Amino acid sequence: MPLLSVVMPVYNSAATLGAAVRSVLTQTHGDLELLVTDDQSSDGSMDLLMEFARQDKRVLPESAPEQGGAGRARNLAIERARGDYIAFLDSDDMWLPEKAERQIAFAEAGSAPLTFTSYFKMDADYDGESTDFVPNGRIVRAREHVDYRAMLVRDHIGALTAMYDRNVLGKRLMPEMRKRQDYALWLSIMRDGADARGLAQPLAVYRAHQAGSVSSNKLSLVPYNWEVYRQHEGLSVPRATRALTGAVWQSLRNSQI
Repeated sequence: MPLLSVVMPVYNSAATLGAAVRSVLTQTHGDLELLVTDDQSSDGSMDLLMEFARQDKRVLPESAPEQGGAGRARNLAIERARGDYIAFLDSDDMWLPEKAERQIAFAEAGSAPLTFTSYFKMDADYDGESTDFVPNGRIVRAREHVDYRAMLVRDHIGALTAMYDRNVLGKRLMPEMRKRQDYALWLSIMRDGADARGLAQPLAVYRAHQAGSVSSNKLSLVPYNWEVYRQHEGLSVPRATRALTGAVWQSLRNSQI
Protein backbone atom coordinates (compact mmCIF):
# COMPACT_ATOMS: atom_id res chain seq x y z
CA MET A 1 0.00 0.00 0.00
CA PRO A 2 1.36 3.47 -0.82
CA LEU A 3 2.14 5.88 1.99
CA LEU A 4 0.68 8.84 0.09
CA SER A 5 -2.42 9.21 -2.09
CA VAL A 6 -2.49 12.29 -4.32
CA VAL A 7 -5.93 13.45 -5.46
CA MET A 8 -6.24 15.32 -8.77
CA PRO A 9 -9.48 16.43 -10.50
CA VAL A 10 -9.24 17.07 -14.24
CA TYR A 11 -11.47 18.94 -16.66
CA ASN A 12 -10.19 19.99 -20.10
CA SER A 13 -6.67 20.41 -18.75
CA ALA A 14 -4.59 18.88 -21.54
CA ALA A 15 -2.40 21.99 -21.86
CA THR A 16 -1.16 21.86 -18.25
CA LEU A 17 -1.93 18.30 -17.17
CA GLY A 18 1.38 16.77 -18.24
CA ALA A 19 3.48 19.09 -16.11
CA ALA A 20 1.17 18.58 -13.11
CA VAL A 21 1.33 14.79 -13.33
CA ARG A 22 5.09 14.74 -13.88
CA SER A 23 5.57 16.97 -10.83
CA VAL A 24 4.05 14.16 -8.75
CA LEU A 25 5.85 11.29 -10.47
CA THR A 26 9.25 12.95 -10.04
CA GLN A 27 8.90 13.40 -6.27
CA THR A 28 11.90 12.37 -4.20
CA HIS A 29 9.41 10.38 -2.12
CA GLY A 30 8.13 7.84 -4.61
CA ASP A 31 5.88 5.70 -2.40
CA LEU A 32 2.67 7.22 -3.69
CA GLU A 33 -0.33 6.80 -5.95
CA LEU A 34 -1.85 9.49 -8.16
CA LEU A 35 -5.63 9.20 -8.24
CA VAL A 36 -6.96 11.25 -11.13
CA THR A 37 -10.65 11.71 -11.90
CA ASP A 38 -11.50 13.15 -15.30
CA ASP A 39 -14.77 15.09 -15.16
CA GLN A 40 -15.91 14.29 -18.70
CA SER A 41 -13.23 16.31 -20.53
CA SER A 42 -13.54 16.87 -24.27
CA ASP A 43 -9.95 17.91 -25.03
CA GLY A 44 -8.09 14.61 -24.85
CA SER A 45 -7.18 14.85 -21.16
CA MET A 46 -8.30 11.28 -20.51
CA ASP A 47 -6.21 9.95 -23.40
CA LEU A 48 -3.17 11.68 -21.92
CA LEU A 49 -3.91 10.18 -18.50
CA MET A 50 -4.20 6.70 -19.95
CA GLU A 51 -0.80 7.10 -21.57
CA PHE A 52 0.70 8.13 -18.22
CA ALA A 53 -0.94 5.08 -16.62
CA ARG A 54 0.62 2.80 -19.22
CA GLN A 55 4.05 4.23 -18.41
CA ASP A 56 3.73 4.38 -14.62
CA LYS A 57 1.50 2.08 -12.56
CA ARG A 58 1.23 4.72 -9.83
CA VAL A 59 -1.08 6.76 -12.09
CA LEU A 60 -4.64 5.55 -11.56
CA PRO A 61 -7.09 7.45 -13.78
CA GLU A 62 -10.85 7.11 -13.86
CA SER A 63 -13.60 8.88 -15.75
CA ALA A 64 -16.48 10.36 -13.76
CA PRO A 65 -19.79 8.75 -14.79
CA GLU A 66 -21.23 12.21 -15.32
CA GLN A 67 -19.96 15.76 -15.07
CA GLY A 68 -20.20 16.85 -11.46
CA GLY A 69 -17.54 19.48 -10.82
CA ALA A 70 -14.24 19.49 -8.99
CA GLY A 71 -15.68 18.58 -5.59
CA ARG A 72 -17.31 15.40 -6.83
CA ALA A 73 -14.24 14.49 -8.91
CA ARG A 74 -12.03 14.86 -5.84
CA ASN A 75 -14.42 12.75 -3.76
CA LEU A 76 -14.38 9.93 -6.30
CA ALA A 77 -10.59 9.93 -6.04
CA ILE A 78 -10.60 10.13 -2.23
CA GLU A 79 -12.90 7.12 -2.07
CA ARG A 80 -10.26 5.10 -3.96
CA ALA A 81 -7.34 6.31 -1.81
CA ARG A 82 -5.26 3.67 -0.05
CA GLY A 83 -2.50 5.84 1.42
CA ASP A 84 -1.96 6.82 5.03
CA TYR A 85 -1.86 10.44 3.88
CA ILE A 86 -4.17 12.11 1.37
CA ALA A 87 -2.91 15.20 -0.48
CA PHE A 88 -4.29 17.41 -3.23
CA LEU A 89 -3.07 18.93 -6.48
CA ASP A 90 -5.06 20.55 -9.27
CA SER A 91 -4.23 19.79 -12.88
CA ASP A 92 -2.83 23.25 -13.64
CA ASP A 93 -0.51 23.50 -10.62
CA MET A 94 2.73 21.71 -9.70
CA TRP A 95 4.59 20.27 -6.76
CA LEU A 96 8.29 20.94 -6.34
CA PRO A 97 10.38 17.74 -6.20
CA GLU A 98 10.80 17.48 -2.40
CA LYS A 99 7.25 18.41 -1.45
CA ALA A 100 5.97 14.98 -0.46
CA GLU A 101 9.16 13.97 1.37
CA ARG A 102 9.43 17.15 3.41
CA GLN A 103 5.74 17.44 4.24
CA ILE A 104 5.36 13.83 5.37
CA ALA A 105 8.42 14.21 7.61
CA PHE A 106 6.96 17.47 8.96
CA ALA A 107 3.59 15.83 9.68
CA GLU A 108 5.17 12.84 11.40
CA ALA A 109 7.56 14.92 13.50
CA GLY A 110 4.80 17.18 14.77
CA SER A 111 2.02 14.60 14.98
CA ALA A 112 -0.10 16.95 12.87
CA PRO A 113 -3.09 15.34 11.09
CA LEU A 114 -3.65 18.36 8.81
CA THR A 115 -0.67 20.16 7.29
CA PHE A 116 0.01 22.68 4.53
CA THR A 117 2.99 24.59 3.16
CA SER A 118 3.98 27.89 1.66
CA TYR A 119 3.83 28.03 -2.14
CA PHE A 120 4.96 30.09 -5.11
CA LYS A 121 2.79 31.73 -7.72
CA MET A 122 3.63 31.48 -11.42
CA ASP A 123 2.16 33.19 -14.48
CA ALA A 124 -0.74 31.52 -16.28
CA ASP A 125 1.36 30.99 -19.41
CA TYR A 126 4.27 29.24 -17.66
CA ASP A 127 5.07 26.20 -19.82
CA GLY A 128 8.00 24.64 -17.96
CA GLU A 129 8.29 21.69 -15.62
CA SER A 130 8.47 21.68 -11.84
CA THR A 131 12.13 20.71 -12.10
CA ASP A 132 12.77 23.84 -14.20
CA PHE A 133 10.99 26.27 -11.90
CA VAL A 134 13.16 29.13 -10.66
CA PRO A 135 12.06 30.38 -7.22
CA ASN A 136 10.65 33.89 -7.34
CA GLY A 137 9.45 36.45 -4.83
CA ARG A 138 5.78 35.63 -5.32
CA ILE A 139 5.29 33.52 -2.22
CA VAL A 140 2.11 32.85 -0.27
CA ARG A 141 3.55 32.10 3.15
CA ALA A 142 2.14 29.41 5.42
CA ARG A 143 1.17 30.37 8.92
CA GLU A 144 2.82 28.18 11.57
CA HIS A 145 -0.44 27.23 13.29
CA VAL A 146 -4.08 27.73 12.33
CA ASP A 147 -7.11 26.93 14.46
CA TYR A 148 -10.79 26.92 13.53
CA ARG A 149 -11.41 30.52 14.60
CA ALA A 150 -8.54 31.86 12.48
CA MET A 151 -9.62 29.72 9.55
CA LEU A 152 -13.09 31.25 9.53
CA VAL A 153 -11.61 34.69 8.88
CA ARG A 154 -9.20 33.52 6.23
CA ASP A 155 -8.55 30.34 4.26
CA HIS A 156 -4.91 29.90 5.20
CA ILE A 157 -4.51 26.60 3.34
CA GLY A 158 -3.63 26.46 -0.34
CA ALA A 159 -5.36 23.33 -1.63
CA LEU A 160 -2.31 22.37 -3.69
CA THR A 161 -0.33 22.08 -0.43
CA ALA A 162 -2.90 20.42 1.84
CA MET A 163 -2.38 16.93 3.27
CA TYR A 164 -4.28 15.04 5.94
CA ASP A 165 -3.64 11.84 7.90
CA ARG A 166 -6.30 9.28 7.01
CA ASN A 167 -5.40 7.07 9.98
CA VAL A 168 -6.22 9.90 12.40
CA LEU A 169 -9.08 11.66 10.61
CA GLY A 170 -10.54 8.91 8.48
CA LYS A 171 -11.49 9.54 4.87
CA ARG A 172 -12.91 13.04 4.76
CA LEU A 173 -14.87 14.04 1.67
CA MET A 174 -15.58 17.50 0.30
CA PRO A 175 -19.10 18.94 0.07
CA GLU A 176 -20.13 18.91 -3.56
CA MET A 177 -20.54 22.65 -4.06
CA ARG A 178 -19.29 24.39 -7.22
CA LYS A 179 -16.48 26.32 -5.50
CA ARG A 180 -14.82 26.53 -2.08
CA GLN A 181 -15.38 22.82 -1.40
CA ASP A 182 -11.74 22.54 -0.28
CA TYR A 183 -12.19 25.37 2.23
CA ALA A 184 -15.31 23.69 3.57
CA LEU A 185 -13.35 20.46 4.09
CA TRP A 186 -10.54 22.14 6.04
CA LEU A 187 -13.13 23.89 8.23
CA SER A 188 -14.98 20.67 8.95
CA ILE A 189 -11.75 18.94 9.99
CA MET A 190 -10.77 21.81 12.23
CA ARG A 191 -14.25 22.18 13.70
CA ASP A 192 -13.86 18.60 14.87
CA GLY A 193 -10.79 19.58 16.87
CA ALA A 194 -7.75 19.21 14.61
CA ASP A 195 -5.70 22.37 14.18
CA ALA A 196 -3.55 22.79 11.05
CA ARG A 197 0.23 23.16 11.01
CA GLY A 198 2.07 25.07 8.31
CA LEU A 199 5.51 24.37 6.86
CA ALA A 200 7.29 27.60 5.98
CA GLN A 201 9.21 26.27 2.98
CA PRO A 202 7.46 26.89 -0.40
CA LEU A 203 6.98 23.43 -1.89
CA ALA A 204 4.38 23.92 -4.63
CA VAL A 205 3.63 26.29 -7.49
CA TYR A 206 0.20 27.77 -8.13
CA ARG A 207 -0.79 28.94 -11.60
CA ALA A 208 -2.22 32.45 -11.27
CA HIS A 209 -5.10 32.87 -13.70
CA GLN A 210 -5.35 35.67 -16.21
CA ALA A 211 -6.92 38.89 -15.01
CA GLY A 212 -10.64 38.96 -15.71
CA SER A 213 -11.18 35.21 -15.45
CA VAL A 214 -13.66 33.73 -12.98
CA SER A 215 -10.83 32.35 -10.86
CA SER A 216 -9.02 35.68 -10.64
CA ASN A 217 -12.16 37.59 -9.74
CA LYS A 218 -12.07 37.20 -5.98
CA LEU A 219 -15.47 38.78 -5.51
CA SER A 220 -17.02 35.90 -7.46
CA LEU A 221 -16.22 33.66 -4.47
CA VAL A 222 -18.38 35.69 -2.08
CA PRO A 223 -21.60 33.63 -2.49
CA TYR A 224 -19.65 30.39 -2.11
CA ASN A 225 -17.96 31.59 1.07
CA TRP A 226 -21.36 32.66 2.35
CA GLU A 227 -22.71 29.16 1.61
CA VAL A 228 -19.83 27.64 3.56
CA TYR A 229 -20.42 29.89 6.58
CA ARG A 230 -24.20 29.62 6.72
CA GLN A 231 -25.02 26.16 5.39
CA HIS A 232 -21.95 24.10 6.25
CA GLU A 233 -20.74 25.81 9.41
CA GLY A 234 -24.12 27.06 10.67
CA LEU A 235 -22.85 30.52 11.60
CA SER A 236 -25.25 33.29 12.56
CA VAL A 237 -25.70 36.12 10.05
CA PRO A 238 -23.56 38.59 12.08
CA ARG A 239 -20.75 36.06 12.57
CA ALA A 240 -20.89 34.97 8.92
CA THR A 241 -20.76 38.61 7.83
CA ARG A 242 -17.65 39.27 9.92
CA ALA A 243 -15.97 36.16 8.55
CA LEU A 244 -16.89 37.06 4.98
CA THR A 245 -15.51 40.59 5.31
CA GLY A 246 -12.19 39.22 6.56
CA ALA A 247 -12.07 36.56 3.86
CA VAL A 248 -12.65 39.05 1.04
CA TRP A 249 -9.99 41.43 2.36
CA GLN A 250 -7.41 38.67 2.73
CA SER A 251 -8.22 37.22 -0.70
CA LEU A 252 -7.80 40.59 -2.40
CA ARG A 253 -4.52 41.08 -0.53
CA ASN A 254 -3.17 37.71 -1.70
CA SER A 255 -4.15 38.48 -5.30
CA GLN A 256 -1.55 41.26 -5.33
CA ILE A 257 1.31 38.76 -4.94
